Amino acid sequence: MASREERSRHDNLVPLAALISREMRTEKMEKPIVKYGHAAQSRKGEDYFLIKMDCQRLPGNLSSTFSVFAIFDGHNGNAAAIYTRENLLNHVLGAIPRDLGREEWLQALPRALVAGFVKTDKEFQSQGETSGTTATFVIVDRWTVTVASVGDSRCILDAQGGAVSSLTVDHRLQENVEERKRVTASGGVVGRLSTVGGVEIGPLRCWPGGLCLSRSIGDMDVGEFIVPVPFVKQVKLSNAGGRLIIASDGIWDALSSEMAAKSCHGLPAELAARQVVKEALRTRGLKDDTTCLVVDIIPPDNSIPLSTPPKKQNKLRALLFRKKSHDSASKLSKKLSAIGIVEELFEEGSAMLAERLGNDNSASQSTSGIFTCVVCQIDLAPSEGISVHAGSIFSTSSKPWQGPFLCADCRNKKDAMEGKRSSGVRVA
Repeated sequence: MASREERSRHDNLVPLAALISREMRTEKMEKPIVKYGHAAQSRKGEDYFLIKMDCQRLPGNLSSTFSVFAIFDGHNGNAAAIYTRENLLNHVLGAIPRDLGREEWLQALPRALVAGFVKTDKEFQSQGETSGTTATFVIVDRWTVTVASVGDSRCILDAQGGAVSSLTVDHRLQENVEERKRVTASGGVVGRLSTVGGVEIGPLRCWPGGLCLSRSIGDMDVGEFIVPVPFVKQVKLSNAGGRLIIASDGIWDALSSEMAAKSCHGLPAELAARQVVKEALRTRGLKDDTTCLVVDIIPPDNSIPLSTPPKKQNKLRALLFRKKSHDSASKLSKKLSAIGIVEELFEEGSAMLAERLGNDNSASQSTSGIFTCVVCQIDLAPSEGISVHAGSIFSTSSKPWQGPFLCADCRNKKDAMEGKRSSGVRVA
């Protein structure tokens, strides 16, 4: 016969179904509300955007939903922008191992974004098209925001508290000294347009081709030192939420990040996007395609007060992004969230694939034992795979036989991007 203590313990047990239901309710309460707005004015018809709210990490599991927002600013035609809009998301998701938990999935995103961008570029260039595009690609999973970008379309974060920070880096040769050095070291020539009299005019460009950007998707006619390897940044917002403004250079050539954020303070997302475009047109006129997405990440508990802007922005800016401590990460996350600080989880901008794709044998090998190209995801026999580290002076690996692995085509592309072989581009 069970003792009184055992019966009491049994009476306090909660059925499994009730536990699951309770967890789902808690998860729902903790998940922010995501609202968005879009506005645009077209001049060349080369700006495209993507909004997808119903993506799922686990098909059929509504609790694994995440959202994607992206802007593609094409040049020399719209083919690259259209192709990237239609294929980039699938290529990124295809590079993430299956059956990962949410935290593992988020940790795998930065490398998958690099692989997805490079695969999209490789496939588009194989079609023989010469157009190109910027790409600013944003994934919102609850409070975590992951941004990957090439070119000069920008994503900024207006965090509660009044601090505005950029989640992207502009890859313009005119302003980005590091990119100028990389392009010239890889075999490109950086200079301005020259008139008949020899006078140089306009911004710095890369030759051959005359592109003002150092990174893009497409642009097969300008040399492969114009790379598709994105700058990637991942942050976790506090439970006060924040606003993202994602826009093409038609906005940023007219407005600073602070001006754009200030112009739409207090407006709902749809009206905010329209206001940012309106302000850009008022300032500069319609000289380029002008596209803006505004994404609000809103706490579900409306009782959370909005913090007031600090008197000294420089102190908050110094605190805005803090590197995640691997010791007691969960405790630090709670403290940062409680005081309204955005936690930086990841940031990397190197153009070298050996650095971006990392050292991981398991990610390059399927359960069947067949190796997989980390970029294009095709199966490889063990004798066919070429380590991403093989022959790279930039690799931190002392073992060039370590994974991840590349197929021969992707290895050739990697070598061309690093200036180790001719890109095959002919200059008249």
